[in-house]
Amino acid sequence: MLAIRLQRVGRKKLAMYRVVVSEKSKDMYGNHLEILGTYNPHTKDTDLKEERIKHWLDNGAQASETVHNLFLKAGIVTGDKKKSVSISKKRRAKLEGAKAEAKEKSASAEKPAEEKAKPAEEKVEEKKEEPKEEPKKEEPKPAEAEEKK
Repeated sequence: MLAIRLQRVGRKKLAMYRVVVSEKSKDMYGNHLEILGTYNPHTKDTDLKEERIKHWLDNGAQASETVHNLFLKAGIVTGDKKKSVSISKKRRAKLEGAKAEAKEKSASAEKPAEEKAKPAEEKVEEKKEEPKEEPKKEEPKPAEAEEKK
């Protein structure tokens, strides 16, 4: 069976991909039948040979999920997007548990905040009702000040 898939090329930490047609059971980096285009994930540039891609798809070649999604963006293929990344059952269970804990924490954090807000509002109202009394300053009498000298 023929597969249209990505072949990584480029230097370290700067990957680029070729879109190639090869036998599914053979090594992708070894012998391939034809190069159908390139894809640069950093700049999202795609250079695809539409006629040759349609030819291979008509002759029974199957595109990988990622390549199928690239073809959708380019307008070569119509249909729905395929899910190219899968999450294991163990990881999915762990993520759902973390979401549940986060919801519980946020719900418990909101309740005390509301309770704390109410007494603070009552205190503010109480302070507004009581008039503030300014302390009177006692000024020294001028006669007493002269006697001290």
